[in-house]
Amino acid sequence: MNKVELQKIANDIRKGIVTAVHSAKSGHPGGSLSAADIFTYLYFEEMNVDPTHPDKEERDRFVLSKGHVAPAYYSTLAHKGFFPVEDLVTLRKVGSYLQGHPDEKHIPGVDMSSGSLGQGVSAAVGMALSAKLSDDAYRVYTLLGDGEIQEGQVWEAAMFAGARKLDNLVVIVDNNGLQIDGSIEDVCSPYPIDKKFEAFNFHVINIDGHDFDQIASALAEARATKGMPTAIIAKTVKGKGVSFMENQASWHGTAPNDEQYKVAMEDLEKVGEALCQK
Repeated sequence: MNKVELQKIANDIRKGIVTAVHSAKSGHPGGSLSAADIFTYLYFEEMNVDPTHPDKEERDRFVLSKGHVAPAYYSTLAHKGFFPVEDLVTLRKVGSYLQGHPDEKHIPGVDMSSGSLGQGVSAAVGMALSAKLSDDAYRVYTLLGDGEIQEGQVWEAAMFAGARKLDNLVVIVDNNGLQIDGSIEDVCSPYPIDKKFEAFNFHVINIDGHDFDQIASALAEARATKGMPTAIIAKTVKGKGVSFMENQASWHGTAPNDEQYKVAMEDLEKVGEALCQK
């Protein structure tokens, strides 16, 4: 799949995010939009997954450690074919299987129920260790928020992963610089993120998280790295693709009203039109 095709899919995933959160009148659009390109590459290029057999044993595993960006996860799974795109508008509705955080018992394609920040990476480390102990070939990917890595459990998991040389594990940090209370630097700075992971015996790669060439190169490098896990620090823009949401901490957990939804979708339609000209 070429870069333009991936960009078109990412734009559709962003439309799904905005539509779902608007329909729910609650949710987390900012960090969902910042991670859309990462989700796109993982599910449409990198990972061994099959929507027709979501539980196949040899599949690669993905854990959304920052579980509140479920809108991005759901939109990706829907566009990949795990369930109907039309179901995205049921986000957070009573009786819907698409609740505010991922539920592995009810959502096809979800490998780990998550939402409590800091815990998902520990589950991913456990999955990676299991593969090593069982001599299975699957790889494990987990996505963390840069605010989430203020949680101590993240570093306990990192210490274990580095010590056990889990080279089948890829930790991706969505470094959009903002969390619910503002700048991550002002709340409790985790910088330098790359040096911290290096100290825990990770192979570390810094990238632009919206550049598909850099995402592809980083994940290829991770596959080629032996004897240590990989951490990809992806610099991103919170609210990417929606003009009034970009780089605004206030859109961490706020749903757009009808007027804002219209503007957001117009922004994304313009992106889509421009991509069709390429």
